[in-house]
Amino acid sequence: MTDEKKDAPNKSNTRIFREWLTTGKTLTEALPFILRYDSKTVVIKYGGHAMGDQKLAQGFARDIVLIKQVGVNPIVVHGGGPQIATLLDRLNIETSFVDGLRVTDAATVEVAEMVLSGSINKKLVTDINHSGGKAVGLSGKDGNLLVARKLTKTRSSEGAGAETVDLGFVGEPSEVNPQVLTSIQGSDLIPVVAPIGVGEQGETYNINADTAAGSIAGAVEAKRLLLLTDVAGVLDNEGNLVPRLTVSEARQLIDDGTISGGMIPKIETCIDAVENGVNGVVILDGRVPHAILLELFTDSGAGTLIVRD
Repeated sequence: MTDEKKDAPNKSNTRIFREWLTTGKTLTEALPFILRYDSKTVVIKYGGHAMGDQKLAQGFARDIVLIKQVGVNPIVVHGGGPQIATLLDRLNIETSFVDGLRVTDAATVEVAEMVLSGSINKKLVTDINHSGGKAVGLSGKDGNLLVARKLTKTRSSEGAGAETVDLGFVGEPSEVNPQVLTSIQGSDLIPVVAPIGVGEQGETYNINADTAAGSIAGAVEAKRLLLLTDVAGVLDNEGNLVPRLTVSEARQLIDDGTISGGMIPKIETCIDAVENGVNGVVILDGRVPHAILLELFTDSGAGTLIVRD
């Protein structure tokens, strides 16, 4: 046997040992952050591309189980717009949009509830349970968690002034009753919430998942609200990530046009959540593997943090 062959196992063992040292160093560096979030509540809005990618979905489920195991109390609120659209197409139910909001008639809201409270919610619950957790699926109807009112939308048309648009059964939270969540808090269970609300007369309302997550985070006074999106976070005019913003700075970026389009309602959700008691809100890229862990347990984070002034 040559000397090179004799040395091969030693080189392999050295490489493995270095990998173990790197893992140990990473865990040690994460400890202060784990302690920071010990017994704290973190609300995670799950949506976007990550929901449609099975590998990312499985990674998300494992990450949720991990943060629960180290003492964090996660509450997951999920969306499902693309899945709703797919089923509506299969059923030949036509829909339209106003400023990014789906006009939701009686047939559409029935499909939305079927998809959100049914297939998506139970798939996510199953993924978390399969990863070693104990998830329980809920909707905003359970325990009157999300009492909703009809969302009114106005828009201006040239020569006609302001016009009120009927969005049907699109709602916004008018009252949040988090008792069902606080009763779960401290147990082994992980709540997974579908953004379906109930009206005062028993109507079913489809609520934007970002809005639902923000309202729930404020009601439980969460340490963090994490909004998983398909972008890296808030970008400046040169396309660079803005790692931290105060509420006033975020409003200024909306006013000067740096924040525009679909990012505006997300930022408004962040501002509302912070002003209603959430310690901080982060917009981060759900397409990045383990984005939640990077944000919570590393010094650099993984998105844009929005905090009080």
